[in-house]
Amino acid sequence: MALLELEGVSKDFGAIRALSDVSFSIEPGQVVGLMGDNGAGKSTLVKIISGIYQPSTGAVKLDGAPAHIHSPGEARRLGIETVYQDLALADNLTAAANIFLGRELKYHFGPFRFLRHRAMNARAAELFDELKSETRADDLVRQMSGGQRQAVAIARTRLADAKLIIMDEPTAAISVRQVAEVLNLIHRLKDAGIAVMLISHRMPDVFATCDRVIVMRRGTKVADKPIANSSPEEVTALITGAREVA
Repeated sequence: MALLELEGVSKDFGAIRALSDVSFSIEPGQVVGLMGDNGAGKSTLVKIISGIYQPSTGAVKLDGAPAHIHSPGEARRLGIETVYQDLALADNLTAAANIFLGRELKYHFGPFRFLRHRAMNARAAELFDELKSETRADDLVRQMSGGQRQAVAIARTRLADAKLIIMDEPTAAISVRQVAEVLNLIHRLKDAGIAVMLISHRMPDVFATCDRVIVMRRGTKVADKPIANSSPEEVTALITGAREVA
């Protein structure tokens, strides 16, 4: 059974149609690349899945049941986490503090509440170990590389036992070595049975990590096929419009 299904999803903003009749599904543990030029509809699609926008028409299903996702918090409760390009990390805090930000572990002593720093550091270390990341729980985020920052953002999604993680341009503006770190993290998520939707302009990253690629153009899905049956040249032609559909 598919983890996530979109059936004929469209989105209108007044007279402007941002998405038109988009349908696809994602299986558990599958990595799906989402590609397209600026204005292709990728961001609108992600915001519908993550609960920021509601579709004008069409249906969203999770585990085969209709899902009405009205907020990012509701998406998170349903197992959908989004890691945006800016990562939304607090540079002055440690990795563990960022992972538990807003979800801190506490203990009570009379009327007082105290943070359980040791427990949060231990859990953060476990998450980094699961991801096989060299990031340490007590490292300050401002001293981290781009790859380590991604590890912190991904570890944060693991607290909520995510089923689907949407990653928005995770390898933009980082070094080649850090790109390899992030791609390895995606492979770790796949091995753990977690589905990943990878939004990227970097063709090598998509072809190195994804099982399938979905290509959007002017709000319409123009391709949805296994990576093994496509090529960077074909995807480029679909993005630019040199080829209409695959």
